[in-house]
Amino acid sequence: MSETFRKFLRTLPDFPSDLPGFEPENAPQDPALLFKQWLDEALDAGEQQPHAFSLATVGTAGGAGPQPSSRMLILKNIDDDGWHFATSRTSRKGRELAAAPRAAMNFYWPALGRQVRLAGSVAELSAEASSMDWHERPRADGSDNPNWQLYALQPVEIEFWQASNDGRHVRHRVGPDGTPLE
Repeated sequence: MSETFRKFLRTLPDFPSDLPGFEPENAPQDPALLFKQWLDEALDAGEQQPHAFSLATVGTAGGAGPQPSSRMLILKNIDDDGWHFATSRTSRKGRELAAAPRAAMNFYWPALGRQVRLAGSVAELSAEASSMDWHERPRADGSDNPNWQLYALQPVEIEFWQASNDGRHVRHRVGPDGTPLE
């Protein structure tokens, strides 16, 4: 099965034939503005849930030492505090963030061959902001959830990646202020 599955995976398409170009020198210097531009383009391209991202944290599972863990979440906002997301403090990710407040986010828009990757520290936002986020959820029934926590990832690096069918993918890696990183 392994050889057959490997061959099957090789037959799957990588990227659409009509990918957009990307020239970092012509992009907004502010990474949040560039992200919002790419998010709008993902919406225009018909991407479902373009605000969904994979959040990776690290914890210890069953005494096996540091174990990475990844799951999908929804971006709540971007402001001076960072890139917002929320979860229960008692969830696995909540416990992992309490023990090691660092994480990585990855947004992926296959129709455009684009992804945005961020990594940095994570801060808990206020109880008031967390409560407001809880009550703004579509499923909120008016009750409170004292375990609900709004977090902000404060990136130290942000990478905008644009696929290219000729294999010359473009990586634009910047700090939170837009300064290019090596």
